[in-house]
Amino acid sequence: MRPSGRKLDEMRAVSIETGFTKHAEGSALIKMGDTHVLCTATIEDRVPPFIKGSGLGWVTAEYGMLPRATNTRMRREAAMGKQGGRTVEIQRLIGRSLRAGVDRSALGERQITIDCDVLQADGGTRCASITGGWVALKLAVNKLLKAGDIVSDPLVDPVAAVSCGIYAGQPVLDLDYPEDSEAGVDGNFILTGTGRLIEVQMSAEGQTFSRDQMNQLMDLAEKGMSELVTVQKAATL
Repeated sequence: MRPSGRKLDEMRAVSIETGFTKHAEGSALIKMGDTHVLCTATIEDRVPPFIKGSGLGWVTAEYGMLPRATNTRMRREAAMGKQGGRTVEIQRLIGRSLRAGVDRSALGERQITIDCDVLQADGGTRCASITGGWVALKLAVNKLLKAGDIVSDPLVDPVAAVSCGIYAGQPVLDLDYPEDSEAGVDGNFILTGTGRLIEVQMSAEGQTFSRDQMNQLMDLAEKGMSELVTVQKAATL
């Protein structure tokens, strides 16, 4: 039934390669099927003005797609002079999602910026960015701990994200682009490793959905989340 031949509750193949770049304090190349995102973490001894002097740290994110990440070339947003609304929305989502798993007082007054660059897109780029971004963040925090710059781990819970939707009348896990482009219902689920919800983005795309279908999608998201956290933890051992 699915274009990829996967079962309804089957994730795409997921892999995370750490240390992909040598300069960033943390880096991870995440592959979720044919969606590939490079996530890098940068530590700075400063925080935004609105929390300066509070003793709290900050985690933020930036997101972008390479011109040939998709079938046709997209102009670089820098060449157009401004970021698009989709880019701004996604990077804000990544930042607030990752902050949900951080004890900002334990981080201290420093900022960690997660840069998420989509090398190849086949659906679910924001979910891959959040999942890979947490790994890059974890690697950067490990360096702070090793150096003695912080005394306790500020990452209280892993954070990951997965898409679910109604495709051809059936609830499916981890939509790729052919499914995403034709799904009657499409959603992104961001959760912590202990199953706490951070954010759910759900919308009907030509058909409505029931409470029972919503619950089915939530069950699929929890299954996918469990698999993603396993991969995250293996990558950061």
